[in-house]
Amino acid sequence: MLKPLGDRVIIEVVEKEEKTIGGIVLPDTAKEKPQQGKVIAVGTGRVTDEGKRIALDVKENDLVIYSKYAGTEVKHDGKEYLIVRESDILAIVG
Repeated sequence: MLKPLGDRVIIEVVEKEEKTIGGIVLPDTAKEKPQQGKVIAVGTGRVTDEGKRIALDVKENDLVIYSKYAGTEVKHDGKEYLIVRESDILAIVG
């Protein structure tokens, strides 16, 4: 399993089928990059200049919305993941 370092978070991207208002399914080439995913693993937190560790606000299994072009895409054990800094996560979905 992948273990993120510091303030990084590993996200499994949640792809949803996109349809137009008229019900036409869009092909992959016409879709925008997804911005929602499930947190798979979190790092230990950010370390301040004074050496104090600040815990992350997100936790495993949170559904999050992240910046459109954030992070690094990686493939591990046949699945695709996104590694982002916590600051690239915009919201936790309720």
